[in-house]
Amino acid sequence: MTRLAALRGEGVSIWLDTLSRELLESGHLERLVRDYEVTGATSNPTIFEKAFGSSDRYDGDLRRLPGAEPREAFLELALDDVRRAADLLRDTHERSDGRDGFVSFEVTPDVAYDTDATVAQALELWSRLDRPNVMIKVPATAAGVPAAEELIAAGVNVNVTLLFAVERYAEIIEAHMRGLERRADAGLPLDGLASVASFFVSRVDAKADVQLPERSPLRGRVAIANALRAYELSEQRFAGERWRRLSERGARPQRPLWASTGTKDPAYSDVLYVEGLVTPGAINTMPEGTLRAFAEHGEVRLPARDHENVQTEAEHAGVDLQAITEQLEHEGVEAFSRSYDDLLERLKVASEATPA
Repeated sequence: MTRLAALRGEGVSIWLDTLSRELLESGHLERLVRDYEVTGATSNPTIFEKAFGSSDRYDGDLRRLPGAEPREAFLELALDDVRRAADLLRDTHERSDGRDGFVSFEVTPDVAYDTDATVAQALELWSRLDRPNVMIKVPATAAGVPAAEELIAAGVNVNVTLLFAVERYAEIIEAHMRGLERRADAGLPLDGLASVASFFVSRVDAKADVQLPERSPLRGRVAIANALRAYELSEQRFAGERWRRLSERGARPQRPLWASTGTKDPAYSDVLYVEGLVTPGAINTMPEGTLRAFAEHGEVRLPARDHENVQTEAEHAGVDLQAITEQLEHEGVEAFSRSYDDLLERLKVASEATPA
């Protein structure tokens, strides 16, 4: 058994943290699905900004969109990639009985702080994609919490992204439950509806390590401890009488997804955030470099449940996790906004330079 197969054997789904036309048309994504246990893919504005900037594979479609506004050109091109990836993963989705095989596409970052605009755009994207194995990504801002509830109630598969704080995650789980309960009360089906909660990992350590002494044994451990607290919360909430009533109607729990699992500090293992988060039922969405590194030398072992001690010790050492997670949420939206703006400008220039 390969290392990646062993990871999947522990109940961890492996998703690829990128998407591009190059991956699709070269057959590379298909090979990763076939040979590297990949069962899903995610995208975001930064991923597409890089994809559009590093390939000429979009030029032909751009020529077929003369005069299109940059936003609409982006959606036409990106949604086509998502549909093609979803079709490639459709067999995975069916063989997993709808539990896996998803591709995610994010609402544009200009609506991140507007609940109504997020819901409206997500419904539009869901309709345009028209695939059972796509998810609409909604940022976990304060405005994103009620948006997630509305979308679940409307029957949209939701990937709640840019999660950093366990406290915000508790709000997201509650919104998911309420959305399902609203569907149940309306007599609507719950089966077939899927959702994940994307909890970002390595970025937490990048902030926490700066607040710790250079030789502190807590360096490189705060992020995993934070994620394990989120995992424990998921285990608690998707159990008990309230969840049993929904489960009997066909509802499935919102799965935790570990995002930002590429190691940023070269002093740490390049598979730190995969080995440290072998959590049954969860998803690890990896950059290809991390995927290949784990295939070569990763070890599958269940994590030590010492996260409460790590967090307590980190707080005593001066780590302000609440401030870190609030800052990261804001920075995440800002980073995606910059990528989105750069992407629209790139498409505007390309459209003006491309003959009809």
